[in-house]
Amino acid sequence: MTATLIWALVVLVATGLYLSWTAGRLDRLHARIDAARAALDAQLLRRASVAQELATSGVLDPAASIVLYEAAHGARQAEEEQREVAESELSQALRAVFADAQQVEAVRAAPGGEAATHELTEAVRRVPMARRFHNDAVGAARRLREHRKVRWFRLAGHAPFPMAFEMDDEAPAALADRAA
Repeated sequence: MTATLIWALVVLVATGLYLSWTAGRLDRLHARIDAARAALDAQLLRRASVAQELATSGVLDPAASIVLYEAAHGARQAEEEQREVAESELSQALRAVFADAQQVEAVRAAPGGEAATHELTEAVRRVPMARRFHNDAVGAARRLREHRKVRWFRLAGHAPFPMAFEMDDEAPAALADRAA
């Protein structure tokens, strides 16, 4: 009787430790998602700010300036539900404005254009990386949350189900060539 009770207690303690470890792992994944989301938001804001600055600099032709400014402004002011669409529209506007290398060279030739082009190239290059880090963290948390033990013991608590950030983040060809 005593041996059975000891073994039952050992199994309960081991199960409790395992569930506690799993809950801690899930908590760390959620913290990683939050950090990756903050980094993604910072990169998206940087890209929109640089695009808006370029649009108002007077270097681009008026039509390109309007297209780029409207898309950048829309991306900066978008509500959370519409953010992915607004950021995709900014990507499309950047591709439209910087479709050919001549436009990039025209910006570079303007006073301060070299720095602006470099900053835009870096911003455009970093957004896909930040999005990939965020979506990788979301995928890891989702895979863990799908396990039965997490669902049965409600180890995720009241944390919302993590959602990936899906957007068009393809860089303009002329800027991607400069980054390479």
